[in-house]
Amino acid sequence: MHLNNAEKIRYNRQLILPELGLAGQNKLKNAKVLMIGAGGLGCPVLQYLAAAGVGQIGMIDHDVVDESNLHRQILYNHLDIGKNKALVAQEKLSLLNPLVKTDVYPFKLNDENASEIIKNYDLIIDGSDNFKTRYLVNDICVSLKKPWVFGSIFKFEGQVAIFHPESANTYRDVYPEAPDENTVPNCAEIGVLGVLPGLIGLIMANEAIKFICNIGETLLGKLLVYDTLENDFKIYQLIQSKQQTAEKTFKTDKNVATEIAFDDLDQLGTYYLLDVREEWEFEDFNKGGVNIPLNLLPQQLHVLAEEDKIVCCCNYGNKSKIAVKLIKDQYPDKEVYSVKDGIEEC
Repeated sequence: MHLNNAEKIRYNRQLILPELGLAGQNKLKNAKVLMIGAGGLGCPVLQYLAAAGVGQIGMIDHDVVDESNLHRQILYNHLDIGKNKALVAQEKLSLLNPLVKTDVYPFKLNDENASEIIKNYDLIIDGSDNFKTRYLVNDICVSLKKPWVFGSIFKFEGQVAIFHPESANTYRDVYPEAPDENTVPNCAEIGVLGVLPGLIGLIMANEAIKFICNIGETLLGKLLVYDTLENDFKIYQLIQSKQQTAEKTFKTDKNVATEIAFDDLDQLGTYYLLDVREEWEFEDFNKGGVNIPLNLLPQQLHVLAEEDKIVCCCNYGNKSKIAVKLIKDQYPDKEVYSVKDGIEEC
């Protein structure tokens, strides 16, 4: 389908961009995008994709608007409290851009319905707030060979990546196993800066638009980590695993770094303990070792040159896995471990 006159008027400021133009706008019009979660990340993603002219947008969310959502989920207001988020979002998007078709799924994504829903869309965007859904989305996208934009937020930090089983990494390449849900606090328990989902959601929407239009350099095969408190912005190049299934190992090009429980570290003998949390976290609580925050690690890898056996740790085991990859990229022959589930549970 090609643009009609009304669409050419509405999207004029995008059409005059030579990188996007008429061809790119037509790609947006013909795109089918599914947004999983209409919460903190879903709100900005949905608004900007609808405004940009994505032709068909699906949204799935079983949750209802709560007053505690309103400081960050700015698609909603106090009159929406108690209403289903997906239904309210559909209503708001139809007012924002009536030229866009919206599909609404006011229920929870699960093992029984995920495949039937996801198969109808070209690009999946996941803004869910739990590991179970993320791994479900990943596994269905792998089976259906669908690309998906990943986003997550935690306190002051956000992450964004594009996963694609055919041309780049999958989520399980980066995070092979889900941590126990009870070990990772959610926003209600740990808090979140109100503007953070807006910032990360906008990056996700931007990546989706670039991916659909095939313009610019996307985060395909990369992981963006943004610390808003320290204004630190890092992009890590990921390495694709040859296996697309869940494993207990974190793959690198030349070797395998194994996750290990903190209580089992004595089995390693002598090792170098590297704590990649922020300095204030290390000062507040630590298990010894040397503290090099993850964002500083790329510039400090030289200090590990003489170490043969390295154990990386963080609060919940996610940052330490990224640290393992950075070290193995620089020193592929070193024996490197990530403390499974982090040191918060030790």
